Amino acid sequence: MIEKLKMQTPNITEQNMEQIAKLFPNVMTETQDENGKVQKVIDFDLLKQSLSSVLVDDADERYRLDWPGKKAALLKANTPITKTLRPCREDSVNFDSTENVYIEGDNFEVLKILQESYLGKIKMIYIDPPYNTGKDFIYKDKFMANKADYEEELGVTDNEDNKLFKNTDTNGRFHSDWLSMMYERLIIARDLLKEDGVIFISIDDNEVHNLRGICDDIFGEENFVGKVIWKNVTDNNPTNIAIEHEYIVAYAKSRSSLEPVWKSTLSKAKDILLNIGNELIGKYEEQETLQREYSKWFRENKNQLWPLENYKFIDRQGVYSGERGVHNPGKEGYRYDIIHPTTGKPCKEPLMGYRFPKDTINKMIDEGRIIYGEDENKLVEIKVYAKDYKQKLSSVMSLDGRTGTNELKDLFPETKKIFTNPKTIKLLEELVSFVCNKNDIILDFFSGSGSMAHSVFKLNAEDGRQRQFIMAQLPEETFEVTDGKEFPKSGTAGEAYKAGYKTIAEIGKERIRRAGNKIVADNQDKDGINKLDIGFRVYKTDSSNMKEVHYHPEQLKQDDLFKVVDNTKDGRTPDDFLTQVILDLGLELNLPIEQKDMHGNKVFIVQTNALVACFDDNINVKIIDEIAQLKPFKVVFKDASFADSKDRINLEERFKRLSPETLITVI
Repeated sequence: MIEKLKMQTPNITEQNMEQIAKLFPNVMTETQDENGKVQKVIDFDLLKQSLSSVLVDDADERYRLDWPGKKAALLKANTPITKTLRPCREDSVNFDSTENVYIEGDNFEVLKILQESYLGKIKMIYIDPPYNTGKDFIYKDKFMANKADYEEELGVTDNEDNKLFKNTDTNGRFHSDWLSMMYERLIIARDLLKEDGVIFISIDDNEVHNLRGICDDIFGEENFVGKVIWKNVTDNNPTNIAIEHEYIVAYAKSRSSLEPVWKSTLSKAKDILLNIGNELIGKYEEQETLQREYSKWFRENKNQLWPLENYKFIDRQGVYSGERGVHNPGKEGYRYDIIHPTTGKPCKEPLMGYRFPKDTINKMIDEGRIIYGEDENKLVEIKVYAKDYKQKLSSVMSLDGRTGTNELKDLFPETKKIFTNPKTIKLLEELVSFVCNKNDIILDFFSGSGSMAHSVFKLNAEDGRQRQFIMAQLPEETFEVTDGKEFPKSGTAGEAYKAGYKTIAEIGKERIRRAGNKIVADNQDKDGINKLDIGFRVYKTDSSNMKEVHYHPEQLKQDDLFKVVDNTKDGRTPDDFLTQVILDLGLELNLPIEQKDMHGNKVFIVQTNALVACFDDNINVKIIDEIAQLKPFKVVFKDASFADSKDRINLEERFKRLSPETLITVI
């Protein structure tokens, strides 16, 4: 039997009700909607009593964070939408083969669209949302309202009908609007995380307390991982208290599923293995060489987030620190003598003994990794090389935030300041390196200038892993500057507008293109660098490819029957249909796509044979047997592609004989 695709995002409310009905069938009841139609609903008083071992009273007071609009935000998060994504090959890089995705559109709609395809698949989410300073543009829409009401409430729309408004502190719902905007997005974002997934959210003092409250509500207080204080500026002109930091709040989908200890997968220092040569050189010359190499190393690593001040020494193996890691800090350790190489006497033994067995210490002595004092009365130390250092994620980071601007200047030398306050890739590299493994997916749905995509490229080039990103950004317009005056169309500084970048999304896409090319060019000495995936598929949110009667057939009148033989919209391409089908089937957007010509028809083959689709209006029946030979898991056609029911019956019969396991669907 041929299945009909629903072509809309899932109805989470219905799914939740089905689960509740399985557990508590007694709480299900019926009521009439405004049109008199009977529908199933939940008796919440009975549900509350079913979940309690004591009598539940009707008191409203309880410990929770509430605000005007919270219930509406929850309803919005659970209600399906019919929006979809349309591919934009001309803005993409290596569209058919890349595993990275960039999406232009309202990030709430993006999250809803990704809900099925990426359910439980995202390892890390990082967002840098509006801080609600009174100057930010945030996104809001009156859900399911007509256009006039929509615009009347919002007050501002751009020329692509994006609904925006500036949430100033004179707004009576200043905090409530921000909370609703974040709440509805974080509810969906949580579902996208893997069980061991983590979300990092940048914020400052304006809303950090409220952010903690809604995250406790959504993720559970028990899944709070920690709050990082990022010291990123120096305030030379404070009024009362110099504010020199921001926060990064971290929550897990399930903290019990996280690795017990997070350690960076990256070495925080470049190896310095000095090639002094085989000839014996004088002591002074060698010291001079080492000093020069140390100075070079210090310059390269001074902005890293690690205890640089401890690494004060260098030898032919590299920079190192001297640590008393050889003694046992806890229970009774190993007992033996370490002979001082100058005095010939046993060195002072640590109070609790040595941490390592004697064989291990002897190996360290042979390798030159033991540091002796002037005589035997000093405790021995161990050389800890910077190249072997593995950093833990600390609750306090010190990293100059201005480096993000400098990183953009390197990529866009033709402009003075193309983007305001971009996040530095050094910060994002830190977070990603602690959480993400070889093929993990990172999502940033407030992607701005594209710093996260840049950092993923850079990390993959350094360690050879294949992390993937999904970036989402509203195509918010940049400033236009005339006679020294700025006329905000929403967005960033006027330099971007003058340089030809009319939206933030245009800046982000170009930054990713340039960053990828630069990383490959700068690392030509590395094996496999030319195979680094520096591509990305661009998609843009849009209305469904299906006509309204596809979702609301009751709106169809008898006179309109012949107008809707084809239920797809005019002007939509086979690429558009393929993308919506991929999403509707719950497949990921980064799967490899192959295009083939079969008897004059354009056929898409997704991930070998996971999905085969043809959306041509006039299908040559010869392609049916050829597609069936591929033994695809699913095959999709346009319903209007078949002239009559005879052709559809023939389609089913051919697949039953040649590929009986294939699921046949139509749009």
